[in-house]
Amino acid sequence: MKIAICVSGGGTNLQAIIDKIESGEIHNTEIAVVISNNKNAYALERAAKAGIEGVSISPKDYASREEFNKAFLDKLNSYNVDLVVLAGFLVVIPEEMIRQYRNRIINIHPSLIPSFCGTGYYGLKVHEGVLERGVKVTGATCHFVDEGTDTGPIILQKAVEVQQDDTPEVLQRRVMEEAEWVIMPRAIDLIAQGRVTVADGKVVITE
Repeated sequence: MKIAICVSGGGTNLQAIIDKIESGEIHNTEIAVVISNNKNAYALERAAKAGIEGVSISPKDYASREEFNKAFLDKLNSYNVDLVVLAGFLVVIPEEMIRQYRNRIINIHPSLIPSFCGTGYYGLKVHEGVLERGVKVTGATCHFVDEGTDTGPIILQKAVEVQQDDTPEVLQRRVMEEAEWVIMPRAIDLIAQGRVTVADGKVVITE
């Protein structure tokens, strides 16, 4: 299976995926390209170090969002990938792309959807919301992408305990280490093995 990974920043989830492909925990999977909307993203350096092609396409370089969306989709299509992985990609995915890649785009979100998700909940804002509300358990969710924000079919979730003295930064790190870096590679592996299907808007994982 060929995958494209889209990222905006440091690429810690990207690194987790690279490492687990190399260790054989993710089967039959090759990263064809890493695409970033930020040419200075450290994720592009991670890709280069791993010998993976990295591409930067920024909305800032196009006169309109439509032009950017078209360029982005054309670039993605040129790699002929089976799956698109959003690993901290802070760009709204064009609807045309969602149509073309129905149930072939996955995203990682740092909470247990449907809590602390949707518009406005991204990055540290998620963890700030968790701490403000005083919940005792948070986590991460890997899901397919549809036209809504964090509303697509859920593939995997993993819970993480909130500690008494957590700051948003400390909690963010724990959720990454204990949940995101575990379930994102696992979801890719399940999809690569053909074990994930979507029926009636829900994910079915076969043995």
